[in-house]
Parts: sequence; structure tokens; C-alpha cells
Amino acid sequence: MRPLFALAIFGVAFFFIATEKADKVKVVLIGAAAMLVLGLAPGTEVFFSEHEGIDWNVIFLLLGMMIVIGIIKQTGVFDYLGIWAAKRSRGEPYRLMVMLMIITAVASPFLDNVTTIMLVAPVTIVVCERLKIAPQPYLIAEVLASNIGGAATLIGDPPNIIIGSRAGLSFNDFLVHMTPIVVIVFVLFVILSRFLFRKGLKHNPEQVQAVLALQEKRAIRDPWLLVRCLVVLAVMIAAFSLHSVLHLEPSLVALIGAGVMVLVAKADVPEVLREVEWGTLVFFVGLFVMVSGLTHTGVIESIGDWAVAAIGDRYLLAATALLFGSGILGAFFDNIPYVATMTPVVEGVVEQAPDHRTGQSLWWAFALGADFGGNGTAVAASANVVALGIASRSGHHISFWQFTRYGVVVTVFSMVLAWGYVWLRYFV
Repeated sequence: MRPLFALAIFGVAFFFIATEKADKVKVVLIGAAAMLVLGLAPGTEVFFSEHEGIDWNVIFLLLGMMIVIGIIKQTGVFDYLGIWAAKRSRGEPYRLMVMLMIITAVASPFLDNVTTIMLVAPVTIVVCERLKIAPQPYLIAEVLASNIGGAATLIGDPPNIIIGSRAGLSFNDFLVHMTPIVVIVFVLFVILSRFLFRKGLKHNPEQVQAVLALQEKRAIRDPWLLVRCLVVLAVMIAAFSLHSVLHLEPSLVALIGAGVMVLVAKADVPEVLREVEWGTLVFFVGLFVMVSGLTHTGVIESIGDWAVAAIGDRYLLAATALLFGSGILGAFFDNIPYVATMTPVVEGVVEQAPDHRTGQSLWWAFALGADFGGNGTAVAASANVVALGIASRSGHHISFWQFTRYGVVVTVFSMVLAWGYVWLRYFV
């Protein structure tokens, strides 16, 4: 009965989040409270357990980067980039979208997709406000691009860090095995986006002329503050990229960077903290607690065990099930706790593989499904939730279904291409 109660609570909460009949933060807090009161989540262990608790690495990574972005925002650099991008694209909607998607996809493998969205989303909103056009299509396209691009490296998407640690896969392993299909999917996604977002790409010629007349250099309010902030940010990016050498979690890098940024900028702390998306952080905490209920009651493990039994020694079927199964399940559960929960199950299947190549193919199928499945719904990946929070705070609300109707198409498209890649590379 306990698994059924956990499923019922999660299902009801997901219904209210998807239909937006109630505030999503209230929903996850009530759902988390129900899991804890009924003993479905692991009590106080939810604050400490690595596999059945809140992923504090994600929470503190977000907190640190929100503080960093809040300070950088004071320099006026986002206004500068917004004017620059608008002028370079000459206000042509599709060209502007492609520019922003390329920036996002190229940065995501090295910064991680959450950090990239936190940097690019404010720029996008500034650009669109200058051009008097709706930013929602551009923000959605960027999030989809970030989840695709982030799949390319060990540090680009949080699930990859979890998988790499458990499977003993290096940064170079991800480059060799994941980057080729990521490049293919992204290039085709850029082409697809012209048709996918065609109704939302509006042109405003009168406003374009006004923007072209602006001088972006005047947007920088404090050049020396910008220099100091960029130096700190560059060091943080280097630390993110050297994760396997420094053995510093991205969350620690973000928190240390935030502290240094506050010091070098001589920032007013209360003002900086007002820039933090507290609602987004609380939403993640509640969501982690609800997923811990599914984990603690054995729901997700039962699904995994059933899958292992059904697959047997048919390893192409196993790769297919991992890829599509992770994409589908990952669309409904945040892919970070989902991957953390399912990794031991995948490890058990890999141990039964007849050779190293076959075993590795299962890890790559799992990673591709989890990463690309992050585009499935508005709550499927951390970057999605962060982007929607930034948009809402800026007065440009993106609904669950507005995001999801694009995300589902891109997810199916990406997973079909990924399956073809896995089949050709590891089984033909």
C-alpha cells in the first residue's frame, strides 16, 4: 500500500503542477509534507541521504550562481549583450534565435546547462524587451538547446556527473562517445526550430531601427566592477572544467565563487540576496522530497527490476529500453534524482553484459535518454525550472504546457536520432 500512496501523492502533485491550478511551490511543499507525515519519505534522512534525499549539490549550485548573476547584472553587461545581439541579428527573429541557441549550446558543455541558462536568460529578456517582442519562444529554444548541448560532456549536465562517477567514465570518454550525436542533434534542432517556433517569431521593424541606433558601450555602468567580476567568473569556469582534477563539486565552486564575487564587488548583501530566485530553490527542495518518497517506498526500484527481468540477455533491447525509458520517465521526474536512483539498477545490468563494449553502450544509452529526456516537460530538468522562474520574475510567464508542447517534440526527435546512433555505433 505504501508505494501506491506515494504514487498517488506524486500523481496528484504533478497534475496540479501541469495544469497550473495551484502555485507549484505550494503544491510541492504540500506533497513533500504528505510524504513525510505518512512515513513514505525517509524522515530526517531526507536531509542527509545521498540516494534518498535532497540533492544539496544542485540547490547550492543554483544559489551560488544566482548570487553571481545578481552581482554581474549590476554592471550593465546584460544590457550590453542584449543590444549587441539585437544589432548583429538586425532584429530578424530566426537569426536572433539561432545566435542565442548557439551561444547557449556552446557554453552548456563547459559551464553546465543550469549555469548557462542563468547567464543567457537575462540577456534574452533584455534583447526582446528592447525589440518589443515576446521572449518566451527564445527562452524555450535556449533551454532545449542547453539540455542538448549539455549532454556532450561530463560536466555539461548534472546527470552526466552522477553517471560518470558511478561508471568510472572520464571527461574524454564523454567527449568521444556523446559529442558526435549531440552535434548532429543540435544542428538538426536548429533547422527544426524555424518551423517549430514560426508562430512566435514576430518582427518589429520600427523598434529594430531604434535599437540599431543605440550604442551598447554606454550600457556598461561600472567597467572596473565588470572586469573584476569577469575575472572571478573565468576562474569559476576553469574550476568547473577541471572538476576531475580538482575534485571540487560544482556546488562548492559556485559557493566559493559567490563569496569571492561579493568581496571583490563590495556588494550590498541584502540587495544581492533579493536577486535570488528563492521560489525556485524551494520548489526543488520539495520536488526532491517527493521523489525520495518514490525511492524510499521502492517504486522506482521496482520499475528498474521489472525492466531487468524483462530484458534478459537482449542487450540491444536493453539499450533501447534504457534510452526511451529514461527519456519518458525523466520527463516526469527531475532527471537528477531519477538518474541518482536508477544508476545502481543500470550498473547491475552492465555487470551482466558479455563484453566491455556492450556494457559501455548501456551507459551511453542511459545518459542520452536522461539528458535528452530533460526537454520533455517543464519540470524534467533543473535548467527548465530555472528558466521558467527567471521568466516569471521578469513578467513573462511561461506555462507548463507552453513549454511542454515544444519539449515533447524535441525529446522524441532527439531520442530517435540517439537510438539510431547507439545502434549503428555499438551493435551493427
